Amino acid sequence: MSTVPLTTGKAQRRSQRILLAIRVGVAGERPDGQKFSEAALTQVVNAHGGLISIKEELQAGQTVIVQHSKTGDKAICRVVEVTSRPEGMYEVGIAFNEASPHFWHVAFPPEDWTPRSPEAKRSEGPKVYATNKLKSKP
Repeated sequence: MSTVPLTTGKAQRRSQRILLAIRVGVAGERPDGQKFSEAALTQVVNAHGGLISIKEELQAGQTVIVQHSKTGDKAICRVVEVTSRPEGMYEVGIAFNEASPHFWHVAFPPEDWTPRSPEAKRSEGPKVYATNKLKSKP
């Protein structure tokens, strides 16, 4: 599991982003009133929403219902950003109507955690253990 830095530029995010692929169902209503439902995949998740890949062309401000495929949990989300991809897919930023840190079923670090925190563990490099004390079988 990879994490993306807490800050990008000058803006600080509300919660740590995690690169994580989770199958989700996305349902909603198109501008013409026709309902849709599609299986999608997350790219990035956080306690306040995520980024999903989807074929359905969604609009910023649109409301959708996202369902976690493994747990069945559902959340009402607002589409905050849509980017068209060359392969006919869309990258869609979604925000939960209410913060839902447990929706993705991953442990998020505290909001104020950063890798530069004084409490963060420092890497001292790989540990080397003496092997001459190991007994070999005859």
